[in-house]
Amino acid sequence: MIVTRRTLLATGLAAALARPARAAEPLAFGELYRNAGLMGLEFSDKAKALDGRPVTIAGFMAPMLKVQADFVVLTREPVTVCPFCQSSADWPADLVVVYLAGSQPYVGNEVPIAVTGTLELGEYTDPGSEFVSMVRVRDARYVEV
Repeated sequence: MIVTRRTLLATGLAAALARPARAAEPLAFGELYRNAGLMGLEFSDKAKALDGRPVTIAGFMAPMLKVQADFVVLTREPVTVCPFCQSSADWPADLVVVYLAGSQPYVGNEVPIAVTGTLELGEYTDPGSEFVSMVRVRDARYVEV
């Protein structure tokens, strides 16, 4: 049997369509880190296992950093301060930077939301805002809960 590019592409596409989409794993803020004592926070085994995989995490959208930001910040509890406007003492340690897959409206900092996207762990500095994050969810969407 001769395998042509067309046959290879068709069978690859059929195989991809036949695979079920990987369901997002629920992840809570309390499951992101384990306490590493004097060395600071360390990612939990669960978070490390989910790095690069789809997750859903619930929280609250922090006030927008700027109107045209490429991301929003998800926090465990509702907050009313901007991280660039207040001291670091006022900003919660539990936050996740969310890079949206498409445009979605700001829902307000008091509305609980569930974010679903791909988990990414490790230090990253956003090139547009220079905002430093340790946890991100990319290609994300959110819904009110």
